[in-house]
Amino acid sequence: MAQPALPIFVDFELPPILYNEHGRMRTVGVEVEFAGPSAEQTVRALQQELGGRITEDDPHAFELRGSSAGDMTIELDTRIVHPAKHAAGKKSPGRILPRVAAWFGFAASYLIPCELVSAPTPIDRLRDLEKLLTVLRDLGAKGTQDAPFYAFGLHFNPEIPRQDAATVTAFMKSFALLNAWLRREVAPDTTRGLLGFADPFPVEYIEMIAAPDYWPDLATFIDDYLAANPTRNRDLDLLPLLLHFDEERVRKALPSEKINGRPTFHYRLPDARVSDPGWSMAPDWNRWVAVERLAADCEKLDAVGSAYLAFKGEDKSWADVVAQVVKS
Repeated sequence: MAQPALPIFVDFELPPILYNEHGRMRTVGVEVEFAGPSAEQTVRALQQELGGRITEDDPHAFELRGSSAGDMTIELDTRIVHPAKHAAGKKSPGRILPRVAAWFGFAASYLIPCELVSAPTPIDRLRDLEKLLTVLRDLGAKGTQDAPFYAFGLHFNPEIPRQDAATVTAFMKSFALLNAWLRREVAPDTTRGLLGFADPFPVEYIEMIAAPDYWPDLATFIDDYLAANPTRNRDLDLLPLLLHFDEERVRKALPSEKINGRPTFHYRLPDARVSDPGWSMAPDWNRWVAVERLAADCEKLDAVGSAYLAFKGEDKSWADVVAQVVKS
């Protein structure tokens, strides 16, 4: 009988800028979606393995604080079952009652995944968060490969190294230019069409920001981004970061969008294979580090932008081009 393949160890690479502008190690938050065990079953299993104290926010939302892997929250991934958590203490005619929300949550738990969200973790301690995957796996959690018509997300929220226009512009340029390669690496085969990819950035927007002379001030960058991307549905969702920079400007353009401001990027990946013993977050993180490396090299970034503007082929061919850039 054939033996299952052993996991291949892949370490977490470090980005070129480790410290923020205050001299502290940058942090990254991680979000993982999964199905199967309830939020309560999950938090109790995590506590048993990692220690810490459990707080119940409601029957479908829990916090684990002081564990060996840091603080984290585990909750059913829909706002409707967490009325107290998202109401900010305000009464609303359309607000669902807590008892009804709890009942609905138990009924919906067969269809809606749970989400585990880590607190900001020092960027050189990402390996510690791999422990969470082992606990989920041992608990029988399911991922993308177990539900081919549903994408379970993996999200990274890396802290921006410098809170200025040049830094956010460089990261946006780098991500947009590498995105054809990133998307191909996440799903290189025919399953790609079944995954829940966010919409790519509009070509017109990429062409504008790829120009070597596109280095706007922060207000102009935000206005340009909002005009082209008035949505959270992007692989790299900048709305939380832009809200942190200028809440009034973002709220004016998107008054009803549910956004929480924070000084981080929000990199949304559609594939979390939590039940696979060989799956690790490291390869996806390391591709993000490739984005950071290009962003930190302005000369190469401008050269890749110029090449993109001159390129006349398809996305898959451009992915081949930038794959060589990543390797160089």
